Amino acid sequence: MKNIFIEYPKCSTCKKAKKWLEENNVGFIDRNIVKEKPTFQELNEWIEKSGQELKKWFNTSGLKYKELNLKDKLVTMSDKEKIELLASDGMLIRRPLLITDKGIFIGFKEKIWKVL
Repeated sequence: MKNIFIEYPKCSTCKKAKKWLEENNVGFIDRNIVKEKPTFQELNEWIEKSGQELKKWFNTSGLKYKELNLKDKLVTMSDKEKIELLASDGMLIRRPLLITDKGIFIGFKEKIWKVL
């Protein structure tokens, strides 16, 4: 499986992560989270494989998250509804995402990514 790097090009953390991947010779397919947002099926599979809580997938510091008042709304939503919401707008997803054989990485933490 080829590594998939999902980013928002204007995001400083995404830029830092991409630079790290390039400097460490980690090959990847680059995907713009707005132009080619993850599908419901992809998210469903990745969330399950990641072992992370669903709430960790939300970009809680993003404007869209705050505009939609998701902090309060997510409490009453089913997991399916939450994943549908994430699939509807890439800006709601915490980024960058790195999908690899070795795991699913949400956000950039260099010490965790070193396993690559």
